[in-house]
Amino acid sequence: MSEIVYLRMKKNVEMTYLKKVKLKDIAWISTTSALKNELEQTPIYRITKKDLNVVIVDSFLVIDHLNTHYRDLEFQLVGPSHTIIRIQKYKKSPNILITAIVWLLLFIGTAMTIINFHYDVSMQEVQQKLHYMLTGEQSQYPLWIQIPYSFGLGIGMLLFFNHWFQKRINEEPSPLEIEIFNYQQDMDHYLTHYENTLNDHKHSHESS
Repeated sequence: MSEIVYLRMKKNVEMTYLKKVKLKDIAWISTTSALKNELEQTPIYRITKKDLNVVIVDSFLVIDHLNTHYRDLEFQLVGPSHTIIRIQKYKKSPNILITAIVWLLLFIGTAMTIINFHYDVSMQEVQQKLHYMLTGEQSQYPLWIQIPYSFGLGIGMLLFFNHWFQKRINEEPSPLEIEIFNYQQDMDHYLTHYENTLNDHKHSHESS
């Protein structure tokens, strides 16, 4: 009776050029077989300069490759059917000047958006009328309303995005994180379909 090897493909991994991809790099392995360490070191793929930014490793090809080397083992797949290898050419240290310029542009853009919004809805007039309704007096600058409102606006943004710099306020994801997650899921789904060598004939047919 052949021993069972369970494979769970990793969804995303990052590697560099000219690197030999081993089974342990793209999948988790669970088995009682004494060959587990040998299985983990099994070469699956080699990244070359011909590979651009992404390589899709299909579990079907992995199992087919393993079956030719380990005929006495039975391989069963659990979880994802692909691994997306994202190739990192090199990592550059962040440029402080560019970071500062981007931060300044975002700050100015955000400030202009808030200012234009308050101008469109006549926020100052609303606060003046609210002050008159509550006190019976006219005031051009009802600071006792405007100051708490300004603090509340900032605190509300912090609670909405659920972050204070890199510190998370609670465990719930922010709406921005959910949108980024959904975008990444759609991107991964696209890549696993169109960058998969098993689907090349389908891709070319659709393109024509």
